[in-house]
Amino acid sequence: MTPHSTEKLQKVLARAGLGSRRKMETWIQEKRVTVNRNTATLGDRVSLTDDIRVDGRKISLSALQPPPRQVLCYHKPIGEVCTRNDPEGRKTIFKQLPPPKQGRWISVGRLDLNTGGLLLLTTDGELAHRLMHPSYTIEREYAVRILGKVDEDMLKRLHDGVQLDDGMARFKHILNAGGRGANHWYHVMLSEGRKHEVRRLWESQGVTVSRLMRIRFGPILLPQSLRRGHHVELDKKALQTLLQLVNLNEPRQTNPVPRTSKQSPFKGRKKG
Repeated sequence: MTPHSTEKLQKVLARAGLGSRRKMETWIQEKRVTVNRNTATLGDRVSLTDDIRVDGRKISLSALQPPPRQVLCYHKPIGEVCTRNDPEGRKTIFKQLPPPKQGRWISVGRLDLNTGGLLLLTTDGELAHRLMHPSYTIEREYAVRILGKVDEDMLKRLHDGVQLDDGMARFKHILNAGGRGANHWYHVMLSEGRKHEVRRLWESQGVTVSRLMRIRFGPILLPQSLRRGHHVELDKKALQTLLQLVNLNEPRQTNPVPRTSKQSPFKGRKKG
């Protein structure tokens, strides 16, 4: 965001760490936000030169700037959920993450409670949106342990396409990864992120998924040395590869006024 470029007001407020875009839209509708001393309305666009206030308190310039682009690779354990606050009191992934340099962590898709493995998180909302958008058809790879008899006819059906409740689905590739006894491992690849799709595909064939973990998202592999519940930030080369995948090649400007994640977005006052 340059001094004279504009963005939607609710997007800028959310980026300042005040809450979700939906919550900011509610605040605007409740007339809690002003722009240049005038009551804001939904649809307003603002720039860095505007005086933006919430409940009369001015938002600092550093909070309005786009945060430095960060991407984390997190090894999600089974038993953690991908929501910020869980009403059932279960452990959430966000409790395990370091504070970002600015802004908030956005999960690139989700893994359900019983699925572990690679989860990407970023401070860049546009990057997250593009990585999740079906138009980019980004390949995901999962290691899946199957309990039950799997034959060539079943594998062919899973590759050619199976009718699920929400439409046809298929694996792009299925690789035999070995195993002994009743359980056998496969690596499967698909290019969409429909809910529970890997499990539903296998279970449509009358077998049971006894373990599931994501091991790759696009060009990013889950590092073998990364322990469950730990994270690593993508290096410059890996980040650039990810950006090129979704046509985001422009460099992110550095904040002229640094702000730590624990500082208030309000200028000159502590957040009440």
